[in-house]
Amino acid sequence: MPGGCDLGPRPIDIHLKGFEALGATVNYEKGCYHIKADKLVGTKFYSDISSVGATINIMMAAVYAEGRTTIENAAKEPEVIDVATLLNKMGAKVRGAGTSIITIDGVENLGGCFHEIIPDRIEAGTYMVIAAAAAEEVRIENIIPQHLEALISKLSDMGVDIEVGLDYAVIRGGNELKAVNVKTTPYPGFPTDLQQPLTSLMCVAKGMSKVTETIYVSRFKHCDQLNKMGANISVSIPSSTIIGGCKLEGTDVEATDLRCGAALIVAGLIADGVTTIDGVFHIDRGYDDLQGKLTALGAKIWRETVE
Repeated sequence: MPGGCDLGPRPIDIHLKGFEALGATVNYEKGCYHIKADKLVGTKFYSDISSVGATINIMMAAVYAEGRTTIENAAKEPEVIDVATLLNKMGAKVRGAGTSIITIDGVENLGGCFHEIIPDRIEAGTYMVIAAAAAEEVRIENIIPQHLEALISKLSDMGVDIEVGLDYAVIRGGNELKAVNVKTTPYPGFPTDLQQPLTSLMCVAKGMSKVTETIYVSRFKHCDQLNKMGANISVSIPSSTIIGGCKLEGTDVEATDLRCGAALIVAGLIADGVTTIDGVFHIDRGYDDLQGKLTALGAKIWRETVE
């Protein structure tokens, strides 16, 4: 079965409906989905939810389908555009990626190509929050600032000094931070994957901040962990309210999911004393050599093996 972090319901019905619309048969047997098709035929498909994964899956299946496929209410995220760019380099005929309507004319064959994937905007955004929370000055390179405009806007509203270039951002800490309100929405809105790390920064910002989660309504497990460290967060799903200006203290906490782990890294760097984070395997899934990069910046962060 498909998996990932436990963020509440994560149905794959749109994926399955898309495959069926193209002519595949879907059967569920003994805990597995079996999807089969002698051939796929182009169709018009409306996605009930603007899903990144479903858009990409249906788009890739449609590349080999006979005739034209149209995906309506398609996701607009940069990752969708990047996959479409790769497919077109390989000989596919995909148009409209980045808009709500994607058209795919089926082809018989694809060929090899060279493709450089786009930078991970969530990883870059996490480092921007870390820099705003704990650093004097950090330059983050090899990013696409346009993909991070929602975060950059919120950090600026909080009082963070940010200099944005063509493919880099310089974040200068030390300013007094102000409370902000955030509502997660599909791209180009504020990313759900960054609300958890930003919540840690809100804990030390003056005033009352509010986070409203519209993508994964159960994405608030980090709040209990931050409260253990001295934060003042109340949760009333689908929102959390953060009373800022708290002094965080290091303690034992658990990374219940990937971005919760990122939030606890941010909090640990801010907090007095030692913070011990359990469940770091979640963090390793989304951040390459996080420990090494932060150590190079001067952070005191290390791993201990529990026997």
